[in-house]
Amino acid sequence: MAHIIVIGASTGGLPAAYEARAALGKEHDITVVSNTPAFHFVPSNPWVAIGWRKREDISFDIEPYLSKKGITFSSAGVNEIKAEENRVLLGDGTTLNYDFLIVATGPKLDFEAIEGLGPEGHTESICSVDHAEKAYVSWQDFVKKPGPIVVGAVQAASCYGPAYEFAFIMNRALRKAKIRDQVPMTFVTSEPYIGHLGLGGVGDSKGLLESEFRNNDIKWITNAKVSKVTKGKMIVEEVNDQAETIKTHQLPFNYSMMLPAFKGVDCVANLGDEAVNPRGFIKVDEYQRNPKYPNIYGVGVCIAIAPVEATPLPVGAPKTGYMIESMATASVENIKAVIEGKEVHAKATWNAICLADLGHSGAAFVAMPQIPPRNTAWMKKGKWVRIAKIGFEKYFIYKMKKGSSEPVFEKFFLKLLGIGKTK
Repeated sequence: MAHIIVIGASTGGLPAAYEARAALGKEHDITVVSNTPAFHFVPSNPWVAIGWRKREDISFDIEPYLSKKGITFSSAGVNEIKAEENRVLLGDGTTLNYDFLIVATGPKLDFEAIEGLGPEGHTESICSVDHAEKAYVSWQDFVKKPGPIVVGAVQAASCYGPAYEFAFIMNRALRKAKIRDQVPMTFVTSEPYIGHLGLGGVGDSKGLLESEFRNNDIKWITNAKVSKVTKGKMIVEEVNDQAETIKTHQLPFNYSMMLPAFKGVDCVANLGDEAVNPRGFIKVDEYQRNPKYPNIYGVGVCIAIAPVEATPLPVGAPKTGYMIESMATASVENIKAVIEGKEVHAKATWNAICLADLGHSGAAFVAMPQIPPRNTAWMKKGKWVRIAKIGFEKYFIYKMKKGSSEPVFEKFFLKLLGIGKTK
């Protein structure tokens, strides 16, 4: 009998646990360890930050649903992975032994890299539901005293879509409140051009998003390095192709949301140089296995992926939900193969498929594979995308409560977009 521990219970860890139970049967033990007792649907955080969703709309307690599937759950978190001993030390002081470990922790938010950045500083965040709720409190104060907004993503970020979404969502909310004319808005990003998205662009993402910005009176600064944030002011260095500063902007703001850079959470980052990259993300091979510890698998934002291309400022590659789900499936299939004495064979489908809310409309993009050149690359706009994203939120939460082991992202997206199987 094998014991599989999954660290993390978000869009990577929870599906991985359900798939493992379905694939391995009841004769093996599965434990999920999270640092929170509740699941939160992260893609909905921009809506929470503007008051269009509440925590209870996108959250549920995890333990009852895992228990129905015979999966043990702990919300104590993991303090240390003792990989040489096949053990994890939990936050409550207890220790668990494992045969296989699936690391799906998500990232550590690197606010400390820039002075004044983050909820403990002078900017808001939508990376967690806690941050999004705080952002909404600040937003309520802001609409009573409107002024300039600065929104975007800092250097070394690897998640750009939510920044674009939040800019357009705020734009829509301000128009509905009839105070948009009082709010100059600037989008600040380390991307070399608008619509790069950490993917080298997808279809005509550059033209589409630039057009949306122009049509909605949103200015932008690309190749932007945020050097410091003080109360009501952001210092931004705009660089050229050689990363040399060509202009320094002092941007005033009454409200700001900037996505930070990510790095590996402490228990992963401390695994050592052979197991993780310099930013603490876990290394994986084509089968999602760690090269130093082959019984450890990595899923989602916590894994090391090289940037799509060289850029003047560091721009990380995103790990989207569809890709994360594929990593979870491959990890489970390979664990099953090892248990049965077979060779690992399953590989994740690293394709990017996303739906983005543009406030009044939406945009869908498909990049197959994620890294160019691609077999498929397109981006389309329409209100149908926004409606689809709202539908997917409800669909995903429903499936997680049901303990579904089927690939939720693949079933929904491929049927919606009509692009057929991607494997």
